[in-house]
Amino acid sequence: MSERYPPDDPREWINRAYSDLAIAKADIHNAYIEDLCYHTQQAVEKAIKALLLRYDVEFPYVHNISQLLTLLEEAGQEIPEFVMESEKLTRFAVFARYPGIVPIKRLEYEQSIVIAENVVKWAESIINPKSW
Repeated sequence: MSERYPPDDPREWINRAYSDLAIAKADIHNAYIEDLCYHTQQAVEKAIKALLLRYDVEFPYVHNISQLLTLLEEAGQEIPEFVMESEKLTRFAVFARYPGIVPIKRLEYEQSIVIAENVVKWAESIINPKSW
């Protein structure tokens, strides 16, 4: 476990993003892929909110990655294309958590892991450049 920081410290949000990523990657027996995908979305959301904290930008507690990336762009952060790709994980924040929605295919799950890992590492490199 990483060192814990106060809730207003971007490093704590990165820690939580990595925690969600670890849960998503665990691919636990009997866990629904939809639930694991939810954690990829949460990892991305928390990584972006960590950057918003770094820039002293107040953010709403929403799950819309596009909305959060817009705030980050407005704060002056250039958003690489691979980060913009994470917008498609927004649907996992709500629809993937409840029964009756179209099931997520294994390939989508695997792609969401790659996207989330890339975004979390990118955010961490900005918050703590020494980590790379």
